[in-house]
Amino acid sequence: MIKSFYKSDNRDFTIVHGDCFDVLPQFDFKFDMIFADPPYFLSNGGISYQAGKVVCVDKGEWDKGSSPESIMEFNRKWLSLCREKLKDNGTIWISGTHHNIFSIANALTELGYKILNVITWAKTNPPPNISCRFFTYSTEFFIWARKCPKVPHKYNYKLMKAINEGKQMTDVWRLPAIGRWEKSCGKHPTQKPLALLTRIILASTDEHDWILDPFAGSSTTGIAAKLCGRRFLGIEQDLEFSNLSYRRRRELDDRNLLEIYKNKIPDFKYTSQEITAKEPFENYGYDLPF
Repeated sequence: MIKSFYKSDNRDFTIVHGDCFDVLPQFDFKFDMIFADPPYFLSNGGISYQAGKVVCVDKGEWDKGSSPESIMEFNRKWLSLCREKLKDNGTIWISGTHHNIFSIANALTELGYKILNVITWAKTNPPPNISCRFFTYSTEFFIWARKCPKVPHKYNYKLMKAINEGKQMTDVWRLPAIGRWEKSCGKHPTQKPLALLTRIILASTDEHDWILDPFAGSSTTGIAAKLCGRRFLGIEQDLEFSNLSYRRRRELDDRNLLEIYKNKIPDFKYTSQEITAKEPFENYGYDLPF
């Protein structure tokens, strides 16, 4: 039986400590959206530049590279498990770089997903290229795909157009990397900025929808879901990061801090939502079975 590592009092945020390959087959529950930040397989002894220092890019054993065949099989397996957890009109977002994104795109196609867009995140403040032997890395990619080729998906077109100053939102998003204020409870080596996850959630879900993150890390997806008035299940195998997720969510029990965070994210200026969470979220639909 699955046991929650942490579940918020109003049940809008749940963390399960475990491996998604073990956890996902244990329950039958359908989500409106999935965001996945899987291993990029970059931790092979390289170096980078961070906070004025040269640092090793090794993130941990979970991010160490392997053969192309084993990486492809890894991607097929978790994407297959996730597809079973999506509603028929559900969508999935997957982050990556050239190290893993092509394998993921191939696996999505093999499994019957329909790729909708490949978003380019152009970082407005990328780290410098210390080797000076190639172009500076300043982008990451996000594949957006729906479960069923013939079932319409959610896309909040008018809101995205408003955020883009009255013009159609393009597939290139210019957003800064993670800010210091987002690390108030600690940091994760591959943590994504809240502004990025907020836009993804606002674009492809409705208020009170359920969002799954099978590689939750520090649960930026869940924190963005909370800010947007959605519900979240995160699965994380590292105990340290599960605890970090817990601290980040508890921090938002301070409603003043929640509003401060929302004010730091420009996209919220264009929403008319009142995210109060005064009523239990279970009043708006089904709840997790654990």
